[in-house]
Amino acid sequence: MKLQYQLNAAFTALLLIIMAVTGYVIYSLILDLLIQDEQRQLEQKGEILVNVLNETYGTRKDIQEINAFLQEQDLQLFLYDRRQHTVLFSTMSNKVVSGFFTANDFSDANKELWEFGNDKFVTSRIMFYPESLGMELILLTPLQDIQVVQHNFIQRMFIVFLVGALVTVLLSYFLTNKLVTPLSRLKEQLKQIEKRKFDEVKPIKATGEIKEVAQSVYDMANELQRYINSQQTFFQNASHELKTPLMTIQGYAEGIKEHIFDEKDEEKGLEVMVKEVNRLKKIINEMILLAKLESEQSVYKREKVNAKELIDQVMDRILPVVNEKKLDLHHQVDQDVNLFVDEEKILQALLNLSFNAVRHATSQINITVSSKSRQSTQIIIEDDGEGIADELIPHIFHRFVKGKNGETGLGLAIARAIIEQSGGKIEVDKSQLGGAKFTVQFNGQA
Repeated sequence: MKLQYQLNAAFTALLLIIMAVTGYVIYSLILDLLIQDEQRQLEQKGEILVNVLNETYGTRKDIQEINAFLQEQDLQLFLYDRRQHTVLFSTMSNKVVSGFFTANDFSDANKELWEFGNDKFVTSRIMFYPESLGMELILLTPLQDIQVVQHNFIQRMFIVFLVGALVTVLLSYFLTNKLVTPLSRLKEQLKQIEKRKFDEVKPIKATGEIKEVAQSVYDMANELQRYINSQQTFFQNASHELKTPLMTIQGYAEGIKEHIFDEKDEEKGLEVMVKEVNRLKKIINEMILLAKLESEQSVYKREKVNAKELIDQVMDRILPVVNEKKLDLHHQVDQDVNLFVDEEKILQALLNLSFNAVRHATSQINITVSSKSRQSTQIIIEDDGEGIADELIPHIFHRFVKGKNGETGLGLAIARAIIEQSGGKIEVDKSQLGGAKFTVQFNGQA
């Protein structure tokens, strides 16, 4: 069953249950209210009659005049004598009076409903004054008359409930349709993603949580499209990077096998083959490392690392190359700055960034570590080289994307993977020195 029908069925069932319970409660309460209202009206009529009788006929000697007066009233009543426990007068026949007297206890003033045959009657009792007379006027109304009013009220209430239920169901259908339609479209979009038709995935108009889910699906489609494109580019670049040294090795190997080269060229060819094998080995090792960094969280073993000690290790490793190129290397590290990272991995990332700066710098390299707060640390590595071309900046951290004088095109991708898996982020921009500026930001560190 479709979700819309399920929601409508559930809502309708809930509505029917609520209406049934509400109807039963109202049906029960309305009878009690009608009985109380009828008793109040009977009491008012009885008090009027008793007042008139008290003013006109003051003693028990006037009982005949009282009976004659009551006979003129269009009411069902008894004139009851408490002292003698007898009915002095009634507007009903003697047979009916005898039946009432037999079926009910006239002396019980607390009983509100009397029975006669299969019928019930609502009663109201009013004492004559003074009470020493012992005379009481008892008025009755058939419960059946009240139940007729009750049934008429319930019928009207049922019509109101029916109209309300119809309007509510229509409103429910409209709201569920508004709710389910985006979900149906979202389902279609997911089908397009399943078929890898990412270009056909469009934003969906929705509200609330569905809007957030729809936006997430749209973003996921774009990310998958980007990922697939990057994978295609990666395989193209990887095949190119691996193919070049393999072709070189193959060419020299076949030449040596066929004795095409003389002894001097063969020696040169072997040296070239060794260099290409080493380069090929480096590319493969970096590809394996990058795959592990991006897929295996277990390779990261985080611990508290002092930033100054970390930068000192970077300086020790790059200093020989810096001195060889006669570059000025400046570094500044705030005191008591700590990072919660995998020391070995983050050292490799910073070395990749630092050697990249050394490779492109003209005369100067700056390394700065600053802490804006206990929860925020920033590492900046910049140089005064030729910088990164504007068209390369958005892609510089992708695999096999190389700038001028680049090596394998994997160093910056490895650095990005390590930094992001360590809870940080890396950005590249132009430095005031003229070259590239890499900014590494860690938030929530130790």
